[in-house]
Amino acid sequence: MPAPRFLSDKICTVRAKRERRKEARPGELLEAALDLFVEKGFAATRSEEVAARAGVSKGTLFLYFPSKEELFKAVVVENLAGRFTEWNREFDEFEGSTIDMLRYCMRIWWERVGSTKASGLTKLMLSEGRNFPELAEFYRREVVKPGHTLLRRIIRRGVDSGEFAPVDVDNAIYAVISPMIFLMLWKHSAPICVDGESDIDPEKYLAIQTDIVLNGLCKSKAAA
Repeated sequence: MPAPRFLSDKICTVRAKRERRKEARPGELLEAALDLFVEKGFAATRSEEVAARAGVSKGTLFLYFPSKEELFKAVVVENLAGRFTEWNREFDEFEGSTIDMLRYCMRIWWERVGSTKASGLTKLMLSEGRNFPELAEFYRREVVKPGHTLLRRIIRRGVDSGEFAPVDVDNAIYAVISPMIFLMLWKHSAPICVDGESDIDPEKYLAIQTDIVLNGLCKSKAAA
């Protein structure tokens, strides 16, 4: 005899909730892992802590991510490496000057990465990468290399258009990267990088650093 209609509907509802919960688990696990990696570092974070924070068992965690290393890689892809397709597309479609592009690049980096928890991944790799060479190489390949490539494209665009003076592009990119790294360290470390009498306004800081970079790159200061 078939189950009563109300019972059948209830079973379907429970199954639907379970399916939605199952689909949500990878995202919840990645979010929990990001929180703990940034709070505690890679070495000090235990897989069972990630599972507990996500509200699942350790066994469930390993169904999706077979090791802590693979979990970390997935966190990096989700929050950083997986976004370069979007960022390169923005470069290709940008219609303004390269000066405007560089200003936009540094401002939008802060909004999308620097001001978020994901910026703690860079600080983590700077402090622990030497102890985990496989993860360091993964981060270099998936985040550092494409990031440098994109910045080279921006600076070469300015040189080719005549907005920037000819420069050693491979080294010039670090004039842009260094202020970003400083902000990430400042955000996730003890406040020892400032004089103690004033705090840093990240957006104002990046605007000033961009001006400094541009006044060193542009043929004419008036152009910047």
